Amino acid sequence: MNFSETFIRRPIATSLMMAAIALFGLVAYRSLPVSDLPNVDFPTLLVTAQLPGASPETMGSSVATPLENQFSMIAGLESMTSVNSLGSTQITLEFDLNRSLDGAAVDVQGAITQAARLLPQGMPTPPTFTKVNPADQPILYLVITSTTVILNVLYPILKL
Repeated sequence: MNFSETFIRRPIATSLMMAAIALFGLVAYRSLPVSDLPNVDFPTLLVTAQLPGASPETMGSSVATPLENQFSMIAGLESMTSVNSLGSTQITLEFDLNRSLDGAAVDVQGAITQAARLLPQGMPTPPTFTKVNPADQPILYLVITSTTVILNVLYPILKL
């Protein structure tokens, strides 16, 4: 007697069992949590360096470039973006989703230490880094102005 013979001899029981399995599958499928926009925490670090009075060109060449050269050697680095402004440099490091943020932070600290001897002597503090979540950035800035309504009336509208 083989396995399928039981199902062939009892077609009604087989049909009921298949209906039960299908019903169980539908109920289980509907209870699966699915999100259109899943909350993914990208391992991202923001490195900030200050050199008061330095132009953006100076910040880019003497501060950002040595740091970027060291950061480029870190394993699992997906993208690196830097913004240089008057006296300040911000470098955003985004790592692979499989990369541990704690391990990446240790590697970034080591790269900052390695680059410290190449940075200008006039920096008040060494470069620092913080964890950031790119999803926390606002997608819309709203500004309301009026020549006829005072700011105290407009302020509650902005809190909506």
